[in-house]
Amino acid sequence: MDTIEKAVGRMGDKKPLGNTGSPARAAAGTVPPAAQGAPSRSDSRVLDIDLNRLLEKGMIIPSMGRSQIAEEYRHIKRPLLKNVLHPPAGMADNSNTIMVTSALPGEGKTFTAINLAMSIAMELDHTCLLVDADVERPSIFSTLGIDYAGKGLIDYLVAEDFDLSEVMFRTNVPKLTVMPAGHRHAHATELLASEGMRALLSELAQRYHDRVIIFDAPPLLATSEARVLAGLMGQIVIVVEAVRTKQSVIKQALELVDKQRITGMVLNKARTRQSHDYYDYYSKTEK
Repeated sequence: MDTIEKAVGRMGDKKPLGNTGSPARAAAGTVPPAAQGAPSRSDSRVLDIDLNRLLEKGMIIPSMGRSQIAEEYRHIKRPLLKNVLHPPAGMADNSNTIMVTSALPGEGKTFTAINLAMSIAMELDHTCLLVDADVERPSIFSTLGIDYAGKGLIDYLVAEDFDLSEVMFRTNVPKLTVMPAGHRHAHATELLASEGMRALLSELAQRYHDRVIIFDAPPLLATSEARVLAGLMGQIVIVVEAVRTKQSVIKQALELVDKQRITGMVLNKARTRQSHDYYDYYSKTEK
């Protein structure tokens, strides 16, 4: 797409991470409890992701076989994980912190953040922490089908004596942990720009060597919080909606972000004939 190519051109030699088309049904039926790997209900620190709900939305789940959406995110995550293991010259030290954002609302950043986190959680050598950092309009938990309205990221930054474990929840996806946004706050931007946030990022990034942290951040042109977060992250992925997003909007968004932190762009809701032919081949050979 000409608009996207021009935008990527402003990023020097950085390339788009990949394309994602409109979600397709990955498999028929529902996910049995054994496939979901559901933990004991007596463990109050474990939250159950509604995997059937994600499957119906055409999103990635651990039991999914080879599918178009799963393969697309395998391509998208590979350069990100390469940078985690071997950060290139000039990249921030915390390359395992990855911010997923967009220029405008509605381009698919939360869809991308969740799918990316799910795909990384399926890696043999990595675990993933998914943080809802869109503190004004959090949607990670509702998308995952988790009914939770308690403390989260913002509450941790406000409190003086707060155990981090209170806002980190294991899930029924074994290698995926989630952190909610927490309660809304009038000074959310200042909290995210604070030394407390920097200390939190350092703690999250360094405690476990195999951890990758995905932040679902607000759109860059919609809130000041996104620009603050962008200055703290090791890598940034910008989601662009095919056809809808104009070149001028992409330019505005790129100007707000340190180019050294941008790993690439994901073209969302794109359809290409080539991708359908490719996955038709797999669907036929696996029967």
